[in-house]
Amino acid sequence: MLIISSMLDSVADFLEKKRIAAEDLMSFKITLEKDGDADLLRIGFGSPAQNNQILKDVVKLLDDLVKDKLKGGKLLKINGPASLPVAMHLAHAVGHIYGATACFDPKLNKYVISISHDPQYEVGALID
Repeated sequence: MLIISSMLDSVADFLEKKRIAAEDLMSFKITLEKDGDADLLRIGFGSPAQNNQILKDVVKLLDDLVKDKLKGGKLLKINGPASLPVAMHLAHAVGHIYGATACFDPKLNKYVISISHDPQYEVGALID
């Protein structure tokens, strides 16, 4: 019984390492958080890759988020680096499920409203 338990622990450890290794191989990272009343996407590059692969990873990550957590709402904030093709895809994917979308500008240390379907948020407005 002890041998079987030890084997099961080894298999579980192996599978956990494989799962973590697979996540580490993703060329892009996206996590969803709450920031007050807004949703916040934290984004950033993962393992080195070209934009064609990065976009495939972004599509998969966003599809998974939309299925499970990203349901839309009044305001989405996006914070982190992205290439132009990734930024375009993100904007297309979330632009119509949120009333407004803002991206963080580190030079201003503020979020800039970039897409708005809500009169409360004017494109170009700065928010915390």
